[in-house]
Amino acid sequence: MVTQALKRFLGHESAGGVVLGLAALAALVISNSAWAPAYDAFRQWPGEVRIGSGADSLVLAKPLQVWVNDLWMAVFFFLVGLEIKREFVEGELSTGAQAALPAVAALGGMVAPALIFAAFNMGDPVALRGWAIPAATDIAFALGVLLLLGDRVPISLKVFLTAVAIIDDLGAIAVIALFYTAQLSPLMLAGAGVCALGLFALNRARVVRVEAYVLLGLVLWLFVLKSGVHATLAGVVTALAVPMRDAAGGSPLQRVEHGLHPWVAFAVLPLFAFANAGVSLQGVSPSALLAPVPLGIAAGLVLGKAAGVFGSLWLMVRLAGAPRPAEASWAQCFGMALLCGIGFTMSLFVGGLAFEGQGAGYEAQLKLGVLSGSMVAGVLGTLVLLAAGRKPR
Repeated sequence: MVTQALKRFLGHESAGGVVLGLAALAALVISNSAWAPAYDAFRQWPGEVRIGSGADSLVLAKPLQVWVNDLWMAVFFFLVGLEIKREFVEGELSTGAQAALPAVAALGGMVAPALIFAAFNMGDPVALRGWAIPAATDIAFALGVLLLLGDRVPISLKVFLTAVAIIDDLGAIAVIALFYTAQLSPLMLAGAGVCALGLFALNRARVVRVEAYVLLGLVLWLFVLKSGVHATLAGVVTALAVPMRDAAGGSPLQRVEHGLHPWVAFAVLPLFAFANAGVSLQGVSPSALLAPVPLGIAAGLVLGKAAGVFGSLWLMVRLAGAPRPAEASWAQCFGMALLCGIGFTMSLFVGGLAFEGQGAGYEAQLKLGVLSGSMVAGVLGTLVLLAAGRKPR
């Protein structure tokens, strides 16, 4: 049975996916028009935050694109953390039996694309840093496409894709923390640790005012930003401390999630897409897509995701006796697995970390691979699901 929280989540994802696609399309069109200089100036628009005064003041000065990637995406990961906690505490992943099938499918959907990308880029140590790029799934886009197909797709498959994408996000968080971390600052890490302990002390003290968690979470974000670990992880830690239930039986976590979701779906993610999806196609030939980096990303998203998710699902059903999503045919399951190859915002985000400081060449190849692979995966997944239809009850 689908909970009301999940129904609201699915509703926002459908419309949010459309807005996200329009933002990405706008970035591509503008970056290849006479407005390209204005677009670049917009992304480099300077922003500064100053805390204190004089020589001891703390100054954060970054261009707009970096603010979006470091701060706005921390808000997105805060929402992801809320969704992960809800699903594992009371939702579709709250028991081992419920979590096993999507967890194995998500793991297969991360390993297979990473191996395919590595096979294409084995001779380039810099390119190999991007092994995790095709392992990510954009839940807003993938679920948005699935929901736009309406009752052609059973609700169980929509729930299954949501669970796979949430576990995929959890894996992406682990990858960012373990593999895409710059030189660490022990002092800043210690400060972040104190803040994290403070957050969970608030939880243990049964503090239900979310404002207290947000304020301490902002301090945590500042410490994490300066520690060398990517600042977006502060959003996840803060979210995990937000209490699931209060003394009256209400849910502070779900109230925050419900209030924040439209802002993320219609502002945070579209702005991220607009600031990061623009790539100049001037002088780009079809052969550019056959370079190892974009080809490895695209093949990982299209072939790796489909093989990893569907193959793991098939093995779990055939060999472990796990139940297939109710009323879903194998063809529909394969179409859903193809949609998991829509990496888009998550792949762009991971790729930005992987190739940070490696030059514009890798950035352009990253965008070509992610955009082409996500588009092909989305089109193929949609065609398969349309052809499979839905069996009458």
